[in-house]
Parts: sequence; structure tokens; C-alpha cells
Amino acid sequence: MMLASMAAVAQSSIDAYTLSQGELRGTARFMSMAGAFTALGGDISTLNQNPAGIGVYRGSDVGLTLDINMMNSKTSGISGAQSWSNTHADVNNFGYIGTFNIGNPVMQTFSWGVSYGRRNSFERHYRGSGAALNTSLSNYVAYITDGVDPWDMDFNESQDYNPYRDTDINWLSILSYSGGIVNPLYTINPDFNPNRPVNADNPEYLPTNSYEGLFEYGTLDGIIKPTVGTAGFSVSEKGYVDEYSLNFGGNLANVVYWGLGIGITDLSFEQQTYYDESLRGANIPRLDNTGIEEGNCDFELANYRKITGTGVNVKFGLIYKPINELRIGFAIHSPTYYSLRTTYQADLSFGASNGCKADEYTDVADYNWNLKSPWRMMVGVAGVIGGRGILSADYEYQAYRDMKTSDSYGDFDFFNEDIHAYFQSTNTLRLGAEFRVTPRFSIRAGYSYSSSAVKDDVQNNNLEVYTSGCNPSYTLNNATSYITAGLGYRIGGFYADLAYAYKHLTSEWHGFTSFKDYDEYWYDGPQAKVTTNSNHLVLTLGYKF
Repeated sequence: MMLASMAAVAQSSIDAYTLSQGELRGTARFMSMAGAFTALGGDISTLNQNPAGIGVYRGSDVGLTLDINMMNSKTSGISGAQSWSNTHADVNNFGYIGTFNIGNPVMQTFSWGVSYGRRNSFERHYRGSGAALNTSLSNYVAYITDGVDPWDMDFNESQDYNPYRDTDINWLSILSYSGGIVNPLYTINPDFNPNRPVNADNPEYLPTNSYEGLFEYGTLDGIIKPTVGTAGFSVSEKGYVDEYSLNFGGNLANVVYWGLGIGITDLSFEQQTYYDESLRGANIPRLDNTGIEEGNCDFELANYRKITGTGVNVKFGLIYKPINELRIGFAIHSPTYYSLRTTYQADLSFGASNGCKADEYTDVADYNWNLKSPWRMMVGVAGVIGGRGILSADYEYQAYRDMKTSDSYGDFDFFNEDIHAYFQSTNTLRLGAEFRVTPRFSIRAGYSYSSSAVKDDVQNNNLEVYTSGCNPSYTLNNATSYITAGLGYRIGGFYADLAYAYKHLTSEWHGFTSFKDYDEYWYDGPQAKVTTNSNHLVLTLGYKF
């Protein structure tokens, strides 16, 4: 039962979605053309995109790429909108490609390559306050706690009883009950003896298995005064997904280029979140724990989570060149099969106007699980114009609906059903252009657009969204776009490329899911729009020989 309990809080479809996100990353030439290289090749970045690009090489290549990322995140749609800026540097990639000239008219060359590439950076911070509430997180937790015996959520040190360890009750329910933001409804004790003192052995009221949150909705006639309140939040994320690639490929008669790649990924993700509510006219617990009364209160929920692990994937690609002026590319990536480890802890502080207060925290969760990321398929076409210009276009399909989570006991069917309900496949269009002004100097530009992986019903709050652990908040990304440009310079075997890439992403932060409360009405949790703009300056230095 304990293992089942840990599995129940281990991960969710939201975790699978968050960890499977990617970015436009690679060499400066690759990024300046928005990654439209499926049909081109001849660049170290193609080891992570279309491995057939290694077959285009007629010599060897060694290169290093540095990326300076200037980010800005800003919230909107709430009264206390805030912004955050950060500048950090990454090594986008470095690698080596070696080529053997076989001399056979059919199998002309054979190439191999090794590279390191940063596939994604999770660096992002956003915060805000003053989000108007029409319900409370406590009401949502009361809704999911309904039916649980309150005695099962009480700690008993004398009997070494710990509900986090010894039950399969939702940890957020235990924390909220211990912290006072969720309280059981009470009924009169039929065995109460009015002639004896009121104490633990002779209580006047007994708790039921039904619960009430802090937010009072009021009535239409105005007799019951509704609760009013606001929410605030802060989210801090950092981490990365790095990939180490080993590729093999070749050239068949200067017409077909093929490639096979193996990727080993290293993943690290850390997240700290804070959520707070300030409520007036709330249903706060009485000091004697016999029910609720009207008052004011504030609470804050803090969560820390760290996910680390490794994964493996396989890539295969082809490039077909029917004539010198035209290339057609195709690549398919298997899912990345991750083996992950998660640790997290949460704490809750609560204070009310009648003197009730609490500061509670959960046990530290520590568990292993598996993730199968989306598989990817891409096709591309590129044309060479007059020996000096290149126009390239890519289409990529990424199957987010096919993500899966599991552990050593098998698949988590309930999480995987959520994946199908919440997410859809994405479509990405990449366009790139290059013009060689002189034999040594080139200019480049590109554009990329990726659709959202989130279904409309989820974005529009028409479905209840389940998260993991004690963090009910989640952030869903909308479409992502890039505008890119760059310069290139060649002298002998040395080359230097410079790129600028502007990334625009909007997201929707949700304090907790929409849900149907006891009055049968559908309530939305607090929301805010998060706009993230990133400005990348990318430099690649390399040598071809």
C-alpha cells in the first residue's frame, strides 16, 4: 500500500509534458536559419536533428558553440503583474565529425561523429499577486478529500503512525488538514453526556468524513456574505536536458545520404513554487476544533521538487539529392526512454484572525519512475540557387499524445489516460535562407513556429487537471515562435558564425484546476498570462579539414 501511495503522488501528465519540452538549440548557422536543416546537413547540429546530415560531409569538422540568453518573463491579467529578467550563458554544443573517403563509386564516404548538445534549458522565473478569487485552493482540497476519515490524517507518535508513510491518502489532503485550511464538518455526538465535562472522551461534536474549505460562496439573496480574497504566486525553475550523440552515416553515389544516431540524455529539473491566499469573511476553524466561524485568514503553500535522470533514443535519417539544386530530407526520432528520480517536499503556513495558526510540512518524497517522451518525425526540402543561395523548409510532427509514464511495476494507466485527455500532437514549420555575399561571407535568416501541445478543453478550463505531489499549480504553453538572423565567415578551413534568435512564448499559469464544488457549480482557479521573450546571441567557432 505504501508503494501504491508513493506511485500515486510520483508524477503526472503535467510532469511528462514539462520534461518533454524542447528549444531551438544548435550551432550559430543552424539557429540563424531557424533549424531548417532536415534536408541540408553538413553541420554538427544535424547529429541531433537529421543524422543523415553527417553523410554530406566530405572531410572532418570540429566546432564549439556558445549561447548568451537574455530572458524576460512578465505576468499579466492580474492587478499585481510583475516581470523578471535574467542573462545566462550556455554551451549549446561541441563536437567532432570524421570522414573516410572510401573511393568506391557507390559507397563514396563513411562518416562518424560525436557531439554534446543542450536540447533545452528550463531556466524561467515568473511571479504575480492580486489574482481575484471566486473560490479557494482549500475548497478544491476539501473536494478531493471528501470521504477520508479525519482520524486517518492525524499523527500518532505513541503508535509510530505517520499518515504520509502509512496510508495512501493524498499528501495535499494531509498537509491541508494538518495546516487548518481544510476542516471536517461536525455533527452532534449522539453519546454526549451533558452532565460530564466536555473533553476528548466526551466530545459534544464529532467530525464527519465531509470537509469544508475556507471560501464561502454566499447566496443569491445576499443573506450569507460571500468570502472575498486574492492570490499570489512565484515560480522558479532551472535545469537542462543535455544530449550526447554518437552518429554514423555515409554517401551513396552523391545521391542518397544516410545516417543513424544514438542519443544519451542527461536531465535535471528543479522547481520552487509559492502560492498564497488572503481571504476576508472566510470559514476559519474555531480554536476548540469544534467547527468553523467567520473570520479573516492568510495561508502560503510552498513546494520544492527536483527531478534527475538519464534517457536514450535512436534517430534515423535520409537525404535524397536527385539534382544538385534540390535536396529532400527525412528523419525519425524514437521516444527518449528516461529513467528518473524525483524528490520533493511541501510546507504550509496558516494564520487566522481568531488566533488559529499552523506551520506544517510533509515528509520528503523520494522515488523512481520512467518516462517515454514523444516520438518525432520531420521532412524537409532545400533548394540551391545559383550556387550562392539556399532556401530551406522543414515540417516536424511531435506526438505528445503518445507520452507514457510508468515504474518498475508497469504503466500508470490513470496518468496515461490524462495524457490523452490533455495533450495533442504538435506541428512545427521552419524556414531558413542563406546567401553567400562573397566566397568568405554569408548572411542568413529564418523563422520557426510550433503549435501548442495543449488541447483547447484544457486551455479553456473545461477539464479537471490532475497534478502530482502537493503542488496543484501548473503552467501550459501556447504556440512558440522564433525569428532568427546571422552572419558567417570562412577563411581556409576556419569558420566563425554569429546568430541572433528571438523567441516569443506565451503561457497560462493556473493556481489550481477548475472543479465542481459541493454546490454543483464549476469554479475556475486563479490564472495569469505569462509572456516570456528570449534573445539569444550565439557564436560558433570551428575548423573543417
